[in-house]
Amino acid sequence: MAMIPPIDYASASQDIRAEHDRELGLRGRMTNMKRILLHSPAAHRIYAEWFTLRDLLKPSLDDRAVWLLSLAISQVCRAEIPVTFFRRALIDSGLDPEAIEPRADEALLIEFGKAVAADANAVPDDVWAALKARYDDTLLVNLVAFAGIMVATCVFTNAVRVDLDPELEVYRKW
Repeated sequence: MAMIPPIDYASASQDIRAEHDRELGLRGRMTNMKRILLHSPAAHRIYAEWFTLRDLLKPSLDDRAVWLLSLAISQVCRAEIPVTFFRRALIDSGLDPEAIEPRADEALLIEFGKAVAADANAVPDDVWAALKARYDDTLLVNLVAFAGIMVATCVFTNAVRVDLDPELEVYRKW
């Protein structure tokens, strides 16, 4: 059971309801994590910047690459909700998360994601060299910021003990 309850829309303040409605309008769904984050609309908006950064990566990184990066970060952080979320994305796109053969660019992103999640002070120089050979500085900044928000998402869901969303249950690995 989550350490912080989700908001109760009926009794929430007008600014919380407005942020809730904005999120539903933008993404069409409300997860348990978002319902808890909405106690602070500012915190919710900060975590929602994941989507902004994802869009900035999109011209260079396809969904599968981003899902594999995010899954790698989530696995190292032992964050069940993000792991299950990205397992669902992969499975629903017809992939078996346990049997994916990553392409070279995906393998690099997975290695980077694992390193950032394990110890951001110790991302290997050869990983940085490979990333710099492949991507420009703007994309690298967005990539690191995206990975940071992904780590923060894992920290939040783990620390708060956010309950797994019912629709994710069938994708659960643990």
